[in-house]
Amino acid sequence: MNLIVLSLVVLTAAIIAGGQGRRLGGLDKSELVVGGRRIIDRQLNVLGQVAEHILVVSNDHHRFRCSGLQVCNDITSDAGPLSGLHTALIRSPTARTIVIACDLPFLSVPFMRHLATRKTDADAIIPRNSSGPQPLCAVYNRACLGPIQQMLKHGTLRVSALLDTLYMTELGPQEIASYDPDGKLFLNINTPYDYNRALGHLNVTQSISRHNNIHSKPQPAQS
Repeated sequence: MNLIVLSLVVLTAAIIAGGQGRRLGGLDKSELVVGGRRIIDRQLNVLGQVAEHILVVSNDHHRFRCSGLQVCNDITSDAGPLSGLHTALIRSPTARTIVIACDLPFLSVPFMRHLATRKTDADAIIPRNSSGPQPLCAVYNRACLGPIQQMLKHGTLRVSALLDTLYMTELGPQEIASYDPDGKLFLNINTPYDYNRALGHLNVTQSISRHNNIHSKPQPAQS
């Protein structure tokens, strides 16, 4: 049998690993276990098959001291995911960067490769599913730094607001559908309820409290 080995795409993948997971009792979301592996390990496995470079934006270098990964502190403190995006684009060694949140356990190699190789002359490629745009699973080039820096300067920190300022290409639901037949690709974990949903997708029966010592009662995710 002939094996087809796909080359890595010349771009950087950046995992935004900040945030305190307040609705998860202060737990680090990237450390949650889904399908027997931490979310961060699931993501690294996928990204390692797609991107030529990988970096992590985190102020906790101790967690990654043995990983061999490039770990970058937030350049702007207390500015949420927008600061992570800003740091990723500045520290990235390539012109284009896939930026993902650390709480997405179901990313797949086929979709991330499609995202990484999508042809466009736009400054960003933003997936959009039935829930709306997904700016923390998207491709940005360095031209996005100007608008991001202006937003940070003026204290406008919502990543969703950034999209109004960018020349971007959207990946719509039809383009995404073949990569996401179960509707879980962009499932992100902000609450115990979300975490139990993720476990449910894998037919995992362990309760959230038994699995990660989270004792809060699962609540519906807030929009």
